[in-house]
Amino acid sequence: MKEIEVTCKLGKELTADEIQTAAVKALGVSPKMKSQLKYRIVRRSIDARNDIIYRYKVEVCKPEETLEEYVLEDYQNVADAEPVIIVGAGPAGMFAALRLLMRGLKPVILERGKDVHARKFDMAKLSTEGVVNPDSNYCFGEGGAGTFSDGKLYTRSSKRGDIREVLHQLVRFGADPSILIDAHPHIGSDKLPIVVENIRKCIIEHGGEYHFDSRVTDIEKLEDGSFKVTTTSTESDVIARSEATWQSRKVILATGHSARDIYEMFHGKGWELQAKGFALGVRVEHPQSLINKIQYHGKYQPYMPTAEYSFVTQVLERGVFSFCMCPGGILVPAATAEGELVLNGMSNSQRNSKWANSGVVVQIEPEDFPEYAHHGPLCLLRFQQDLERKMFEYTGSLKAPAQRMMDFCRRIPSANLPKSSYHPGVENAPLHELLPEHISLRLKYAFPEIGNKKMHGYYTNDALLLGIESRTSSPVRIPRDPETLEHVQIAGLYPCGEGAGYAGGIVSSALDGINCAAKI
Repeated sequence: MKEIEVTCKLGKELTADEIQTAAVKALGVSPKMKSQLKYRIVRRSIDARNDIIYRYKVEVCKPEETLEEYVLEDYQNVADAEPVIIVGAGPAGMFAALRLLMRGLKPVILERGKDVHARKFDMAKLSTEGVVNPDSNYCFGEGGAGTFSDGKLYTRSSKRGDIREVLHQLVRFGADPSILIDAHPHIGSDKLPIVVENIRKCIIEHGGEYHFDSRVTDIEKLEDGSFKVTTTSTESDVIARSEATWQSRKVILATGHSARDIYEMFHGKGWELQAKGFALGVRVEHPQSLINKIQYHGKYQPYMPTAEYSFVTQVLERGVFSFCMCPGGILVPAATAEGELVLNGMSNSQRNSKWANSGVVVQIEPEDFPEYAHHGPLCLLRFQQDLERKMFEYTGSLKAPAQRMMDFCRRIPSANLPKSSYHPGVENAPLHELLPEHISLRLKYAFPEIGNKKMHGYYTNDALLLGIESRTSSPVRIPRDPETLEHVQIAGLYPCGEGAGYAGGIVSSALDGINCAAKI
């Protein structure tokens, strides 16, 4: 078997004949054997450096050789099997549950939010009325934050595990098979809810359980070594909040990076936590037509994929980078509590809005803010909360403080603001003053550098900066044993995914969930 590269122009399908013609040369066989040669497309990426083309990596082999096919394991019926409690129905929780089904254990999923369809009504209220449901929003609910954040599947590193299990599972439950080969695959926030719902149906059909509107309020280790998990109902129409308890020998904690109450619970019990660096900055919104022009060097055509971008640079010895770039997307409010302001981006599968947005963020560490040191492991969590409140207090609503890019860098007020996709609206604000100097200064230097050296035209006053992008990853780590993946103090408790500080995105979270389930 050999891996070869075959190219074709965008807007044109690569044919079997073209692949087999290239395989004849690579394998050194007779042209008469061409139609018998086997092949499998491994990767597809866009190359826009000169002529705009697709580059395909293809595995080819002779007729007598075998191309290994990836086959998912079957799920078992686990209705009467030993239960494993999973806290959280995001990627880490869902994929942990699927792996447990393969191994004959019963996943019992406790989710503070609502199912993926009911959740949409709360997000609509958040965007149109400014009503924050602290348990059902863009962060909390079935599918987790990634469900309504474009569904990007960028992780390709194999160091966390075999990503094929994640991608093939997603295809099994309704994702487009193109995610198996695209270099930058995505599903889209209009398609992911169906995939997430299909995963839930499969888990329930095989004997697993889902319990929505169930916020975990306590985890207790019993004398026999098992866990008692207490949940409180979060249904809005319940006057008296009902409690329920669940018992299991193993608990996977897959709560996501915004479940601050879980960190508070751990801290209150004296269970070990660690402060963790994360990245914070602004959402940047450009006209998508401008990004298309930049990335395709003025050669963009309507049949071409909507252009995206990614960059990283160093400014004053700290990383500044783009995060969660949403081509053809919109900006949404991602607050999880009243009186706080957080932004995120999302795209549907067509990526067809007239805006492009991305987080542009600066890496921060606990030592950057010594005034918060007295909060111990929660120091950067408190900083994050305070800054989100500061942004809210400036506008007094979910309107986003905003400033044109060049005005921000010149540290002058914007005379006016361009239109934005952000539905709650924007308010003219001196973001260069609202952000901590540590962040503001690095962004001031980064934007011109990106525009001058990496993406000519990116640095423009047609770009709008909006505050704030502060939920890139968890500001707290829940430490675990690197071999067993159990909490360093509590055997049988598996901190997992983004919320525990061990993942960043859908695929890496899913892999971490799989790894924790495999350990169990």
